[in-house]
Amino acid sequence: MLALGRSGFALPVLAGLLWLERRGKFPGHWASGRPLSSRARWLARLAGLFLAADLVVWSHSIDDIGAGLGTVLSNLQLLIVSLVGWLVLGERPRRSLLVAAPVMVFGLLLVGGVLTGGGYGRDPRLGVVYGIGVAIFYSVYILLLRQAATGESSAIETLFQATVGATVGAAVLGAALRDFRLGPAWPAVGWLVVLALTSGVLGWLLLTISMPRLPAWLASSLLLVQPAGSVLLGAVFLGERPTLLQQAGVVIMLGGVLVAARGAGGTRGTAVIEESAVAIEPDANING
Repeated sequence: MLALGRSGFALPVLAGLLWLERRGKFPGHWASGRPLSSRARWLARLAGLFLAADLVVWSHSIDDIGAGLGTVLSNLQLLIVSLVGWLVLGERPRRSLLVAAPVMVFGLLLVGGVLTGGGYGRDPRLGVVYGIGVAIFYSVYILLLRQAATGESSAIETLFQATVGATVGAAVLGAALRDFRLGPAWPAVGWLVVLALTSGVLGWLLLTISMPRLPAWLASSLLLVQPAGSVLLGAVFLGERPTLLQQAGVVIMLGGVLVAARGAGGTRGTAVIEESAVAIEPDANING
């Protein structure tokens, strides 16, 4: 239900923005340019299917390890995207990523309670497994979206087409997994609308526009506010209380992300891959 609401409520708003863009109603720095080719549209829709899988699995990770820790785990996408880029695109990871990888894995083990025999959450170890799945699905989403979008293509249309795919994928997966739960429509629907508009529309548009204008190290540093903030907000509003070792794991994981992304002096191809990887999905994040 979370995945379908996040995508479905964002869709008409993005359609309206696309209609305005096509009629030249945006100032120059908001208007993104050329319409997508047929191939790019289908790539964006395919990317959206993986985003739907990401959101569905993430919702299950919340049940087992909590919203805050479940969001932090999505940072593993940095390692996964870079690994796929190395294996598929021939982009060798920078030394900073190779140094950070074992640090992040150690933090992951602490978050999941693997080294301590338990921790906050109904089933923290299963939550970590779901979190790894979230990172994998989101990594594929990022890589496909990068193939669909170019510097001259419309960011709004790219996001719209991806959201079409995510809406269809969420509906199919939700029905197949019987994830749809009936209950009081309010205030749940209201929160889903807020999530869709802030994360699915505004968050992604700002991210799409700002990412090419920022150095990778600065973008990654700023985006670390999101997972760290999710842990704090989970504690304040949801009463989530990770153990001290889990909190240490969060700090270690995010430190690893920062170390990996700080080495921004590598090749342009690798920078693009890792720049995408640190574009932490605003939806993971209540990661819309």
